[in-house]
Amino acid sequence: MENPEGFAGAAERRREQRGWYFYDWAVSVFSTSVLTVFLGPYLTSVAEAAADGAGYVHPLGIPVRAGSYFAYTVSVSVLLSVLVMPLAGAVADRSGRKKPIMGVFAYLGAAATTGMFFLEGDRYLLGGALLVVANVSYATAVVVYNSFLPQIATPAERDAVSSRGWAFGYASGSLVLVANLALFLGHESLGVDEGTAVRICLASAGLWWAVFAIIPLRRLRERPAAHTPTGSAGSAAGGLSLRGGWRQLAGTLRDLRRYPLTLMFLLAYLLYNDGVQTVITQASVFGAGELGMDQTTLIGAVLLVQVLAVVGALLLGRLALRYGAKRTILGSLVAWTATVGAGYVLPAGEPVWFFVLAAAIGMVLGGTQALSRSLYAQLVPPGKEAEYFSLYEVSDRGTSWLGPLVFGLTYQLTGSYRDAIISLVIFFVLGFVLLLRVPVRRAVAAVGAAAPDRI
Repeated sequence: MENPEGFAGAAERRREQRGWYFYDWAVSVFSTSVLTVFLGPYLTSVAEAAADGAGYVHPLGIPVRAGSYFAYTVSVSVLLSVLVMPLAGAVADRSGRKKPIMGVFAYLGAAATTGMFFLEGDRYLLGGALLVVANVSYATAVVVYNSFLPQIATPAERDAVSSRGWAFGYASGSLVLVANLALFLGHESLGVDEGTAVRICLASAGLWWAVFAIIPLRRLRERPAAHTPTGSAGSAAGGLSLRGGWRQLAGTLRDLRRYPLTLMFLLAYLLYNDGVQTVITQASVFGAGELGMDQTTLIGAVLLVQVLAVVGALLLGRLALRYGAKRTILGSLVAWTATVGAGYVLPAGEPVWFFVLAAAIGMVLGGTQALSRSLYAQLVPPGKEAEYFSLYEVSDRGTSWLGPLVFGLTYQLTGSYRDAIISLVIFFVLGFVLLLRVPVRRAVAAVGAAAPDRI
């Protein structure tokens, strides 16, 4: 039975929430084992095997340095994600059929990731195509997945539910990464070569994604489209048309201008999350290039971050219950600023201090991401969850060039990775200032939603 606020009873909500957690469990392995650890170096080696005498490959006739092929392919996938995600979000809300859309992209991404088993020799074009399909599908399915949060959790529950989802994801990433590293490091004793071991690790992430995606797709339930009359263009048939999707997206962008406080949060998130993403992606470059850490130390640090992010997500979730999500995020941004500042003075050739830095990152990483998601869920107009979460995910993925650009330019101008890493402080400081200026309770009221006691 539904209560007056439109939420299912407590038992039904808990059942859906437990199912919802498992998509984080399913998909986080892709971002950890595939994107962060294994695919970059391996796809680069495949491109190098296909390169000409000058070290170039020629996808679509375009000369590309083999060493840059992975980065450029990721950039292409991000650009396509920015185009696909808003359309998928608009169609999902317009049709009221989120599960089929989430399922299509989840299994398309899982299939592409599993297909990476066949990436060998000089098949760099295959690798690039699979990466683009997998990454676009990953991003698009996550948009729809995130949009369930405001529907399966009451305002007072969202911080805890979002934090548990992130904790599930980091726990899954840690578990599978340990198994992958055991295979990779012990491949000779298992009778397989290093390349085969990597391909097994890549494919296993796709299989893991496919198997555990079944749980949320079975447990989550559809809600009718809340803002479009039945039988109109918002019906299932009309909602699944491309024209209808783009029309709804245009309406979403117009709507966003009506909610300037939601827009201010998105801008704050854009800034501080760009700092977070840049620290994640450039930490290994900083560790190897400035601190002289070897590959084993770097992989160990990645694993430590994954494990402690579970603890951090749950801990910050509990702090949010007491102090509210906004204050807790602001506190985490202070911690990020201090951590990045500590990286500037970290001694070279001292793995212990590098692991201390990784531990500090892990403790704030999951919580910052989880509480940002739940706080944004409070600022979304009811009935337009997928559309607005597509804008949130665009802020996450579509603008991730800014931090790396600042990092790269600083290194180019100074020749120091220490200067490059400290340059990221500006993202956390500006994000802090903008978020501080968002009157969250007033922003929640502006979209017509109910606010929890602490926010």
